[in-house]
Amino acid sequence: MATKQPPPLMKKHSQTDLVSRLKTRKILGVGGEDDDGEVHRSKISQVLGNEIKFAVREPLGLRLWQFISAVMFTGIALMALTFPDQLYNAVFQDSSVSTRTSIRMYGGAVLSLSLIMWNSLYTAEKVVIRWTLLTEVCYFGVQLIVTTLTLIESGVRSSGASILLSCQALGLLFTIYFYYQVGRKAKKI
Repeated sequence: MATKQPPPLMKKHSQTDLVSRLKTRKILGVGGEDDDGEVHRSKISQVLGNEIKFAVREPLGLRLWQFISAVMFTGIALMALTFPDQLYNAVFQDSSVSTRTSIRMYGGAVLSLSLIMWNSLYTAEKVVIRWTLLTEVCYFGVQLIVTTLTLIESGVRSSGASILLSCQALGLLFTIYFYYQVGRKAKKI
């Protein structure tokens, strides 16, 4: 019986074989996309992590707005804590403040919010910045509704109240804008 000779072994050049190269990269986990759509260029970038995807692409003016908000919240809180009568009179032009305690409690709550604003100024984490902006949106929204309803009930028309309402509306619009800008997905370059 004659046995067939096996064909001579051919040397495979994996550098020129595209399928072999793709299989090798797939096994190594290089070149594939992760959950965020980030394509890893090398195994080292996978192991060490890609810091670019964690960095926040801050919209223009975000840090300035955070600083202005922190200063504004601190100023209002200190005024409510120290001069509750004057704060109430500036808005409602009514000298009969029923209780100073409620205005001082409001000042304490706003002071707590201002501490959050000051701390968010120094963070680079997207989640913390967004939660702070969402807190600010809730504050401005509730404040705008409460002030408007109080002015309608009391029938007061004052320049202080109009300035306060317009500032609250502007604060709400700016904060919503920055909230959505920080939450947007960054475009791949």
